[in-house]
Amino acid sequence: MAKKKEQVEHLLIPEHVKLNEKEKKALLEKYNIEVKDLPKILSTDSAISHLDVEEKDVIKIIRKSSTAGTSTFYRGVINE
Repeated sequence: MAKKKEQVEHLLIPEHVKLNEKEKKALLEKYNIEVKDLPKILSTDSAISHLDVEEKDVIKIIRKSSTAGTSTFYRGVINE
């Protein structure tokens, strides 16, 4: 049985979450964009190694902020 990779927990690495297809579609429609229009993140990035990502997936990054509480960013996965 394959061992599931653990989420990276480090003070300097914000939470990374893979959007499901419904969430991804809603995000892209809301902003009238395609995945290629988002900032990029490599599929080999150690921060998302536990997420089982594929090219064109969308990653939601949730950063803690002292002024806003949390800030949310999105990245499109690429396989370079």
